[in-house]
Amino acid sequence: MTRLFFLMLSKNKLLNHLAKKFGLQFGAKQVIAGTTFEEARKIIESLNEQGFLVTIDHLGEFVTTREEALQATVTCLDILDKINKYHLKSQLSIKLTQLGLSISPQFCYENVRKIVMAAQRSSNFVCIDMESSDYCQNTITLLESLRNEFPNAVGTVIQAYLFRAKSDIQHLKGARLRLVKGAYKEAKTIAFQTKEEIDVQYFERIKEHLREGEFTAIATHDHRIIEKVKIFCFKERIPRHKFEFQLLYGFRESLQRELVKQGYHVRIYVPYGNDWFAYFMRRLAERPQNVSFALKGFLGK
Repeated sequence: MTRLFFLMLSKNKLLNHLAKKFGLQFGAKQVIAGTTFEEARKIIESLNEQGFLVTIDHLGEFVTTREEALQATVTCLDILDKINKYHLKSQLSIKLTQLGLSISPQFCYENVRKIVMAAQRSSNFVCIDMESSDYCQNTITLLESLRNEFPNAVGTVIQAYLFRAKSDIQHLKGARLRLVKGAYKEAKTIAFQTKEEIDVQYFERIKEHLREGEFTAIATHDHRIIEKVKIFCFKERIPRHKFEFQLLYGFRESLQRELVKQGYHVRIYVPYGNDWFAYFMRRLAERPQNVSFALKGFLGK
C-alpha cells in the first residue's frame, strides 16, 4: 500500500506544480543535487574526487508543449557543454517524455538526435531512461534508429520486471544497457509482481547481458544482488571494465564508498532541477526505508 500511495502521488500534476513553487521539501534535498546546474556541479566534482563516475539527470516530466520540449533539449545540450568545460567525469541521462515523446515521436527523435550527436562529438554517452511501459516500445524503436547513426553514443534502460525484458535485451544485442528492477506500477499481465520474482528475473537478465560480453550497468541498491554479481563476474572471469554498479545520489552512501574501495567502477545517478517531485515520490515507493528521508526532511533533521 505504501508503494502504491507514493506512485499515485508521483503522477499528481497539482502536487508537482506546488513542489516547483515551494522548492525542495520533505527531505528531497538529501537525494536531489539542487535546482541549478551550478549547485549540482559542486556535488559532481566532489563525487569525482572521491572516485565516483556520474550520470546527470535534469529532472522534468509532464511536458505537454513543443516550447517546453525544445527548452529541455537546449538544457541537455548545455549540460554536455558544461561537462566538457569543467572536465566532469559524467554522462547524461534523459527522459523522452521531457523531450516531446507525448507530443510527437518524430519531434522527440529530432530533439534526442541533436543531444546524442553532441555527445558523440565530445566522446560522451547518453542513456535514455526507461519510463512506464506505455513508452517502452517507442523508446526501443527510437534507440534503434539512433544506434544506426551513433552506435557508441547512446543506450537505454531495461526494466527486469517486464515480461518483455529478456527479448528486448536479445533484440538490442550490442547495445550498452543499464539494467534495473523497475520503478513503476505495472499490470500483472505485463510484469512480475512479487519481490522474489523480480529479484530472480533481474539477476538472470544481468547474467545474460554480461555473458554476451556487452558493457552492463547494474543499477541497484540491493546489496544481495550486488554480491551475487561480484561472485558471478569472478567465476566467469568477466573483467571489471565490462560493467559498473550504478546507485542513486544520496542513497546507501556507505555501500557506494565500499564498492569504490574494492576497486569497482561506480557511477552515481545525480538528479537536479526544480521538477523533482515525481522522481522523489518514485524513490520513496521503491523501498520502505526511503521514507525515512522524507520524515527526516520534514522534521528538519
